[in-house]
Amino acid sequence: MFDRILFVRLLSFILAVGLSVGGALVGARAQEEQQQQGTSWQQQQPQPTPRSTPARTTDDTTTLDDDEIERVDTSLTNVIFTAVDKNKRFITNLKQEDIRVLEDGVPQQIFTFQPQTDLPLTLAIVIDTSISQERTLPEEKAAARAFVDAVMRPAKDEVAVLSFTGDSTLEQGLTGNAVRVRSAIERVEFVPPSGYIGRGVTVGGTPPISGDNQSTAGSTAIWDAVYATCHEVMVDSSDKTRRAIVLLTDGEDTSSMLKLDEAVQEALRTDTLVFAIGIGDSFGYSGVDEGSLRKVTERTGGRAYFPRNEEDLRTAFAQIQRELREQFLVAYSPTNKRRDGSYRKLQIEVVNPELRKQNVKLNYRQGYFAKSDTAPATRRRK
Repeated sequence: MFDRILFVRLLSFILAVGLSVGGALVGARAQEEQQQQGTSWQQQQPQPTPRSTPARTTDDTTTLDDDEIERVDTSLTNVIFTAVDKNKRFITNLKQEDIRVLEDGVPQQIFTFQPQTDLPLTLAIVIDTSISQERTLPEEKAAARAFVDAVMRPAKDEVAVLSFTGDSTLEQGLTGNAVRVRSAIERVEFVPPSGYIGRGVTVGGTPPISGDNQSTAGSTAIWDAVYATCHEVMVDSSDKTRRAIVLLTDGEDTSSMLKLDEAVQEALRTDTLVFAIGIGDSFGYSGVDEGSLRKVTERTGGRAYFPRNEEDLRTAFAQIQRELREQFLVAYSPTNKRRDGSYRKLQIEVVNPELRKQNVKLNYRQGYFAKSDTAPATRRRK
């Protein structure tokens, strides 16, 4: 009897434990299924998009952002210069401690100093086709074509070609195609004014239909041409390039509406060097105005050359090529932080005593115009 009662109690205990364990398993399974169903539902619902920086657009806010970035990137004033010794040989081993930079007479702290030998080039070959260039034009064109062949690197450099008398003509816009540049140079020709009979002699006659154009054909508007090249051609070039004008003329301006100073200021605003090759026909003319060409080149950071024959002409082009390649970049943050558009005078002085003994000469632009908070910024290709 005792054993039967014990057996019943043991069986009851086993059944209770079994039911408890089974219930727990069923509950766990139900909870798992519910979680799986919940997860499946969540996967079917739209998930919130993570917060991120808004995409850039072309609205006013983006323009302001771009301007701010440009302001930060261009907070340093950059000056490109070359160094030559008394024998006109280029110096390529200058160091930062060999020079000092002054703005309006105030020494500046240099942040960057480095050679610049591989900058992309944006060049404009500007050719005088007035009466005084009639006899020298063929040699000028040949030397210009050779210069393009030597200096232009496809897919890296750009060249434009312009001709001018009293008016300027864009023969070829900026292009990286050397064939087009050579063809444009070849197209440049002397156009005689009405009544021209040769050797600088013009007689009266019946005015042609295109009288306005013919009236300026024999005149020379050099400063108008330099200004137009900077204002219309160079302004569209990239900020990451070295801009330069190669000007072939005798320097005798006879009809510009603008003055030399205005051409220089536009070159400085667009950071464009002006190199001049002073060449002309001394027969029946006063020769080359060396003073004007030296002034426009020195103030913009270029140099003037005055070849006496065809060999000198080719040498001048070769020298310009080296000037454009063997340069130094110095950058500083101006102590004058005013953004007032004012003109700032630049000086780079040699302080190394040994280099001073060698009469080392530095060529660089003699000033620049500060940025202005009120004047609209010039937009260039990036």
